Amino acid sequence: MLFGLGWPEVSVIAIVAILIFGPKKIPELGTALGKTLRGFKQEMKAPSDETNPEQEKQ
Repeated sequence: MLFGLGWPEVSVIAIVAILIFGPKKIPELGTALGKTLRGFKQEMKAPSDETNPEQEKQ
């Protein structure tokens, strides 16, 4: 499964998350996490406009 976790581990993590954040906050957290991961993936794929200072010296 995900990151080598089985269903028992995932269910324990879900229960703890619901206890900590509450059932109404979980979808908001999921949305924020999704946007963050999407932005991170885009930045990793896009070439950087900044040049590496070490590359300028060569």
